[in-house]
Amino acid sequence: MFDVTEKTIDDVHTAYESDELTCRELVESYLERIDAYDTNGPELNSIITVNPNATARADELDAAFDEDGFVGPLHGIPIVVKDQVETADIRTTFGSEAFADYHPTANATLITKLEAAGAVILAKTNLPDWATSWFGYSSIIGRTKNPYDLARDPGGSSSGTGAAVAANLGTVGIGEDTGGSIRLPAAYNNLFGLRVTPGLLSRNGMSPLVVSQDTPGPMARTAKELAQILDVTVGYDAEDEYTAVNELTEDAGHYVDSLDADALSGARIGVLRDAFGDEDDPESGPVTRKVNEAIETMADAGAEIVDPVEVPDLDTHLENTSLYILQSKRDLNEFFAARDDAPVDSVAELYESGQYHEILDLLIGIAEEGPEDPTEDPDYWKSVAAQLQFQRTVLNVYAAHDLDILLCPDVQVIPPTAEAIEAGELDTLTFPTNTILASQAGLCAVSVPTGLTDDGHPVGVELIGKPYRETTVLSLAYAFEQVADPRVPPTTAPPLDE
Repeated sequence: MFDVTEKTIDDVHTAYESDELTCRELVESYLERIDAYDTNGPELNSIITVNPNATARADELDAAFDEDGFVGPLHGIPIVVKDQVETADIRTTFGSEAFADYHPTANATLITKLEAAGAVILAKTNLPDWATSWFGYSSIIGRTKNPYDLARDPGGSSSGTGAAVAANLGTVGIGEDTGGSIRLPAAYNNLFGLRVTPGLLSRNGMSPLVVSQDTPGPMARTAKELAQILDVTVGYDAEDEYTAVNELTEDAGHYVDSLDADALSGARIGVLRDAFGDEDDPESGPVTRKVNEAIETMADAGAEIVDPVEVPDLDTHLENTSLYILQSKRDLNEFFAARDDAPVDSVAELYESGQYHEILDLLIGIAEEGPEDPTEDPDYWKSVAAQLQFQRTVLNVYAAHDLDILLCPDVQVIPPTAEAIEAGELDTLTFPTNTILASQAGLCAVSVPTGLTDDGHPVGVELIGKPYRETTVLSLAYAFEQVADPRVPPTTAPPLDE
């Protein structure tokens, strides 16, 4: 029997080539785990919809393999996809009960590319309604649990993808990141998660939050798998004008080939100490200690640590560049208007009908305070201009210290408890995540697992790169993985034969 737990894309392909495994067997193994651990057992509740055609797709790929071998770089790889990405053959809910019966007419560009590479879209994963929270609550299926501590949150908004990949309910996953929605759940689920420079990956067929910041991206248990997914999904798409920025990089499609296990040797890493929490605080102290351990590991591997470095007026920049309240209502309304069969026409209709989860303070804020047309609001233009100034300020930090990357915790605190979230003790716009820095400054970044705290909570360290320097952050993540071996599977979802 092929044990699917912790298996990589390369492991699966080796098993296919040796006739140890078929795609159908692999898909059925993951479906068994979904039933055992997501629907039953710990009831992780990470999956909204299982693809009803997954085994049929597997049979097609097995037949193609018998005839001609692999159909592409992701042949027979079962992928779980955040339910923010439209799939024509699987209902797409966006986490919203209002879209419980919505079936898109076409696949998102990202899905088309994944399937062309041979992937199996195994299931669609939970997210807070319209990706509007750091916490894993949706009106469509409710709360997703953190597989490392069932009383705690898996992070958002790619909550379901994070929990599912961590629990080995699929080989790899797809999330989406506007302000940190890939990196925060990657940090809270002991995963690698990549935010690319916006525009490198098409957003066509994906619901927006802030169009200029939105990007899909991979989440995986290894750094190499991030590169493998990126290689087949990157590129220009005429349906998304932002993807014209692919003209600014020559690395697209060559990310796996660029991985360097020795990348830490000589790398200059600037430590953003202002983005660390108090080491004596019970919520932030364990995070700070684990990230400091990671910095020591990087130094031992030859990295040149510049500690500390400072982004001048960081908090002011973060406040001045926030576009969620100012822009999101317009972007969502345009998304609804482009779909003749959308169950609602506007954010206002969603709000007035009460079809959203009650903890989603950001969605409520967007509905109550967001302008219908932000271009008529001077504050909107100030924030747009402030993002360009913020990027220049951060790039000057790189230049002044001759840095390759900046480093800080993804989020300053351990995963919050469901009890604290449901009691209203946490607010989306003030939650101490550092991921908004890269998002609001137009940078790329990768979340890298550092292992578990003494109490078993995952901690992520964020490597922040310059625009279009995905090869740098991926190689450094890969090099750290080789020396630190930080991945630890959760005990709540062991191999089924145990």
